[in-house]
Amino acid sequence: MKIAIIGVGKIALDQHVPAISGSADWELAATCSRHGTVDGVEAFTDFDAMLEARPDIRVVSLCMPPVPRFDYARTAVAAGRHVMLEKPPGASIAECHALERLARAQGVSLFATWHSRCADKVGAAKAWLADKTVTRAHITWRESVRKWHPGQDWVFEPGGMGVFDPGINALSILTEILPAPVHLTSATLEYPANRQTPIAAQLVFTGNTSAEFDWREEERDIWDIEIETEAGKLSLHEGGARMVVNGVTASTEEDAPLSGEYPRLYAQMAELVQAGAIDMDLSPLIHVADAHLLGRREVVAPFDF
Repeated sequence: MKIAIIGVGKIALDQHVPAISGSADWELAATCSRHGTVDGVEAFTDFDAMLEARPDIRVVSLCMPPVPRFDYARTAVAAGRHVMLEKPPGASIAECHALERLARAQGVSLFATWHSRCADKVGAAKAWLADKTVTRAHITWRESVRKWHPGQDWVFEPGGMGVFDPGINALSILTEILPAPVHLTSATLEYPANRQTPIAAQLVFTGNTSAEFDWREEERDIWDIEIETEAGKLSLHEGGARMVVNGVTASTEEDAPLSGEYPRLYAQMAELVQAGAIDMDLSPLIHVADAHLLGRREVVAPFDF
């Protein structure tokens, strides 16, 4: 199937383009971006012009930041194109619901992707926990915004998510693997004095579940989830790439397990298009919205890149 990437930035070049290139399901037929291009692929700077010029492209993958994404998605769906949404699927829950209603009316597929759910050991963790009773769960998600979003001030603007940009990856795993859902009860959000979105957050959920997110970790990435049950302890490390159960590390088939996330997403998108189906699970985004509704705001030191 022919597909177009909309928004050619770091995530598109690092993840989406290689995943499409390595798939037998897809052909990257065009891009649309204000600045970026892909060698050998037809490039547009105007989305409407691309849709008009390339009616043969039935699927678009939207890789731009969340705030402008809704207008592009609405335009694509209205034009009868299937749409794949980079995480988070929108800047608000309401616009995600609006897109789903429009997609159902138009009879096209819509996919809210959560790439961390496709990490190597997430499926195995879900299977191990399926018949267990969780007694405690804790997320530690710490990384450097300077490393992952160098100079990208939009992440600190309204709708840019702040530390929830990486934190929602952890929440996407949590909502996938827990055998019973949890909901937020309280939060503390730390806002730099010169910024509009939080740089750190502490979350408390039902079910003795908690999380800490921090974008000020300069030494190394820490992407860990620890879950205690009546049958012992399961830990996911490296963003879901490595699993330890009761002290035993599960084997992995890949040298770089995280490399499989986006190929698996595109395989899922191919299945949705072929089935005419929609996958718009918003549970990770709901936790983020609840954190802003219930969270206590703390002002911390200014942050600059």
